[in-house]
Order: sequence, then structure tokens, then C-alpha cells
Amino acid sequence: MAIKILVVDDSLEATWLLKRALTEESYEVEVANNGIDGLRLAFNFRPDLVLLDVMMPDMDGWTALRRLREFSEVPVVMLTAVGGERSLVQGRDSGADDYVTKPYGMEELKARIRAVLRRRGISPS
Repeated sequence: MAIKILVVDDSLEATWLLKRALTEESYEVEVANNGIDGLRLAFNFRPDLVLLDVMMPDMDGWTALRRLREFSEVPVVMLTAVGGERSLVQGRDSGADDYVTKPYGMEELKARIRAVLRRRGISPS
């Protein structure tokens, strides 16, 4: 059974690229382009990991993460254009498992995904 990843990002280009790259790694990938749809998908799709953008309209990633934590302990990697120690600390304190600043290298992101999954005891079959 494939590991399931949910990508939540308002950038259609980013979600398309991530879905393509992660599908090539044999992950099952679903995408949402806003926090509200992301929460619905998280509830129904039951991902093994969520990639969650911080800066989205209507519901930002911080709010989506807080709401996600009300019903799930799924590992979350925050994706953001906002760098700096303050944002990193906010991400970790909000319940994120990792925090990646844009622009990021795809290989680095894949390595971080593997590391977070390993820490949670999830590995490819």
C-alpha cells in the first residue's frame, strides 16, 4: 500500500510539481488549493503526511494546522516563503513536524519527507 501525502498550497503550479515529483516516488498524492479543502481532504483521505503552505487566502496554514490537530496527529511539513527563526519556532510550536522555506530543492524536500515518515515509524512497503 502506497504512502499517502496531502499537498495543500494555493499555487496551482506548486501543487502540480509536487504531485508529479512525489507520484514518481510511488507516493499516493492528493492536492488541495486552500486550507478549507485541505482539511476536508485530510479528514476523508487520511494521509500519512501533509505538506502545508503557510500563506494562503481565506485560511492560512497556521489556522489549518490548528484545526487539523483537533482530529489528527498526522505528520505535517510546513512550506513557506517566510523564513527566519520566529517563523520556524511558530511552526514547531503549532505542531508542525518540519518547516521548509521556499524556494526549496525537490531532493531536499523528499529527504525531509522520508525523515519525518521514519520518525513516525512509517516506511514504504
